Amino acid sequence: MPEPTAAVAEPPRKIRDAPPGGSEFAPLLRTVRSQGLLERRPLWYALRIAANALALTAVVTGVALVGDSWWSLLLAPPLAVFCARAAFIGHDAGHSQITNGKAAARVIGLIHGNLLLGMSYAWWNDKHNRHHANPNHIDKDPDVVADVLVFTGEQAKERSGFRRWLTRNQAWLFFPLTLLEGVALKVHGFQDLRRQPPRERTVEGLLLVAHVAAYTTLLLVSLSPGKALAFAALHHALFGLHLGLAFAPNHKGMEMPDPDGERWGHLRRQVLTSRNIRGGVLTDWFLGGLNYQIEHHLFPSMPRPHLRRAQPLVRAHCLELGISYAETGLVDSYRQALRHLHEVGEPLRAR
Repeated sequence: MPEPTAAVAEPPRKIRDAPPGGSEFAPLLRTVRSQGLLERRPLWYALRIAANALALTAVVTGVALVGDSWWSLLLAPPLAVFCARAAFIGHDAGHSQITNGKAAARVIGLIHGNLLLGMSYAWWNDKHNRHHANPNHIDKDPDVVADVLVFTGEQAKERSGFRRWLTRNQAWLFFPLTLLEGVALKVHGFQDLRRQPPRERTVEGLLLVAHVAAYTTLLLVSLSPGKALAFAALHHALFGLHLGLAFAPNHKGMEMPDPDGERWGHLRRQVLTSRNIRGGVLTDWFLGGLNYQIEHHLFPSMPRPHLRRAQPLVRAHCLELGISYAETGLVDSYRQALRHLHEVGEPLRAR
């Protein structure tokens, strides 16, 4: 994959030492809290949950009414979009952005994850919280563990056989691979049931099975087997691509802490490993608020509508401390992420 020529290089990172005897994050936290930005927005979420539920119901009703016709496949893209919205709601529930109560948050997460998507809420929450605790840390962040993709030269050296070919071409393969993510999320959820305690496993498993049964019944009752298979393939491919487009810009190509180096404080650990995406209301909607990745990582329980309001406070605080605050356009964020994957695979292409 050729080196992108339009990518804008980030300025050199100027980082001061932490103030003696004090936390770099504490003053920012006090300011954010004083402005009420950590307070929940239940009505905001209730309206969006209701609107998305109505949209999903409309699409499902449309599939049943159109029936055994190839025109039904036109409903797969909107279903993928509204399923992604459900995933974003489940994500926010897992971070306690919607409600303070853990039980209520779990119910929202189980409905939007297990029941609506067939994706285990417990699996996602465990994995995602470990990512938040140590983003881009090669030994602690499950999102940068060497798997289908690798993220460092050291990981690339260990590749052999088919995985070596994947690494050589991973920049080209990244977005095509996201087409499989919708199915992979379901598989990971079922696999994780073995890890869960019996009571949690029962609830999670029953809801996952209920999703599969309802989804399969809808398609096979409404469509012929061939059309049902085509609809499911298109729906899951677009759903996976949508999530890939939302998650890809956030950390790939950003700094990766040295496992043997000095441990960063919360502010640096979250800011230096994250990238924000510029944009307006449409970007906020399409990316589920994850375009404010820096603010989200600093304040994971902050309600989604408050992230935009917190951004100027975080940016000004980083400027005052001399900490680089990465922000770019959506297309350039993909270019930077793909360039990083391309560079990691470069030594294997040279042999």
